[in-house]
Amino acid sequence: MTSGSVHDILIRPVISEKSVAQTERNNYTFQVSRESNKLQIRAAVEAEFKVTVIGVRVMSVKPKQKRRGRKTMGTVPGWRKAVVTIAAGQKIELFEAV
Repeated sequence: MTSGSVHDILIRPVISEKSVAQTERNNYTFQVSRESNKLQIRAAVEAEFKVTVIGVRVMSVKPKQKRRGRKTMGTVPGWRKAVVTIAAGQKIELFEAV
């Protein structure tokens, strides 16, 4: 695994109804690169947002079939997401604006 910059590891925050509800329990969800591991994700979140990370859970989202027109089928590519738990009393302001 190569160590990249913070922006190579953390691609974007995942803003959904479920992920916004999890922020009340200090769980924040990010789309991450496929090559990154838990230690790199932890270091990237701590460096970018100046918080203390307690735990990282990583999961792969499978690719899905999507209809494009009447007969044509396309594929939505698979991706990887990480749910990061931070210390109590800390916040990531990026999610508070939603």
